[in-house]
Amino acid sequence: MERDELVAYCLAKPDAEETYPWGEAELVAKVGGKAFAFIGLDGGTVGLKCGRDAEEAAEWRERYPGAIETSRYIGRYGWNSVDWTGKVPEDDLRELIDSSYEAIVAALPKSKRPTG
Repeated sequence: MERDELVAYCLAKPDAEETYPWGEAELVAKVGGKAFAFIGLDGGTVGLKCGRDAEEAAEWRERYPGAIETSRYIGRYGWNSVDWTGKVPEDDLRELIDSSYEAIVAALPKSKRPTG
């Protein structure tokens, strides 16, 4: 998947917003004020919530060793760093993005959830 396609896919989600809290090298896609994707614009990785907990996230790392790794600092909460440069098939990458978005939306107060 190309970088622009990845960004467009994330930002096409209902109520998704584009932010750069740490500078231009990392785009953080948010919904309801909460991040669902940390996109390394120079590094080729995207941080995604890959399950309800660290155990589910570990299943993805076992499936794609070296291409999916534990996210620093937030890995214990089910976040993984995913190589989007072709090592993970596009269908699985899209599934991971969708799951991350849905997990964050589900955790939002009803007043902040997308209506679309």
